[in-house]
Amino acid sequence: MAWLQRSCNVALRASGLLRTTLSTANTPTTVNSVCSTATRFVHSTAPAKHGGYEWEDPKSPDDVVTITYVDRDGEEITVKGKVGDNCMYLAHRHDIDLEGACEASLACSTCHVYVENGFFDKLDEPKEEEEDMLDLAPFLQENSRLGCQIVLRKDMDGMKLVLPRASRNFYVDGHVPKPH
Repeated sequence: MAWLQRSCNVALRASGLLRTTLSTANTPTTVNSVCSTATRFVHSTAPAKHGGYEWEDPKSPDDVVTITYVDRDGEEITVKGKVGDNCMYLAHRHDIDLEGACEASLACSTCHVYVENGFFDKLDEPKEEEEDMLDLAPFLQENSRLGCQIVLRKDMDGMKLVLPRASRNFYVDGHVPKPH
């Protein structure tokens, strides 16, 4: 049974979550007694927001990507994001009214935007799931995309995203959901 004790010891230590308190006595032992003498540690971390990466500042000036959102009133809001930012979560960080009810899980079209300035062709091709959700978006245009599926790259510097005049959601009129 020594091999069993060593195996359990190695597995428990390798996991990093358990610490063993096994004795080194040469007494016969069983699997249950080997594993029941282990102490389990519980780890916790600070709560994270969805889109947590977008809440971080760029680490270098080379990573900065400037984009402009045009809200429903026509006001232009220019923000500095970074390479790898999701445009929906970046809008949330800067209190731009781009909803995102499904939190980027491709289950709604509330983050629908129009991509302006010739940047539409620079975006990756949309997945079939994104196209399905865009079919549900009101006021669909040729340059429509879901903001949650646009991830910034350096060649997108200067991109302009226009919010449509309405989005479709199942909330009661007037309710404005807040990001989690």
